[in-house]
Amino acid sequence: MSRAVVLLSGGLDSATTLAMAKRDGLSCYALSLDYGQRHHAELAAASRVAQSFGVVEHRIMRLDMGAFGGSALTDASMAVPESASDGIPVTYVPARNTIMLALALGWAEVLDAGVIYIGVNALDYSGYPDCRAEFIESFQALANLATKRAVNGAPIEIRAPLIDMTKAEIVRLGMSLGVDYRLTVSCYQANAHGLACGRCDSCRLRRQGFEQAGIADPTRYFDDVCHVPRRPE
Repeated sequence: MSRAVVLLSGGLDSATTLAMAKRDGLSCYALSLDYGQRHHAELAAASRVAQSFGVVEHRIMRLDMGAFGGSALTDASMAVPESASDGIPVTYVPARNTIMLALALGWAEVLDAGVIYIGVNALDYSGYPDCRAEFIESFQALANLATKRAVNGAPIEIRAPLIDMTKAEIVRLGMSLGVDYRLTVSCYQANAHGLACGRCDSCRLRRQGFEQAGIADPTRYFDDVCHVPRRPE
């Protein structure tokens, strides 16, 4: 069976992407990154998702991008916004997807894997520049130049199967592929138990996706569990 490296954050999109790689008949190796993010609930979620799909191996690599800061996800002094903002939001982590793909590319070469899957999405996303098709195309060109496999005539393909899908389409597809979204965590500021805030950009996009798909949202929200009304959005 052909091998694939799947970048797995533990959120809705990456879980769906893993399900697609499995559907495509590939032997999947999941890679998550502990990059100094605000919480580890998403890494615990990634482990649950990896186990649920029976990946061959799930690795969590540690790389402290918080040493640079520059993002509300890696710098505790910066607040996570709870309302929509114009332009690229402060939750953008500089070079994160570039670094993740570079690590996946290295592991793919070691594994002799022909494909890397990444769950970036250019429609229902927060405006991050490294979630666009142009970025994926450019990284593909880099991978073709930078790897022994490609030089020897067997390039590693970068697949971003969700790139042009809405969140509702992603949710419907994932449900059809057996994704248990109860296992996932998408919130930028989830607590230690994986309960979501319900107010950050990621929570809003996720909730909107389930609503538009006409599917009950299985997300566990902190305010619901604690019986505290959510703040108006």
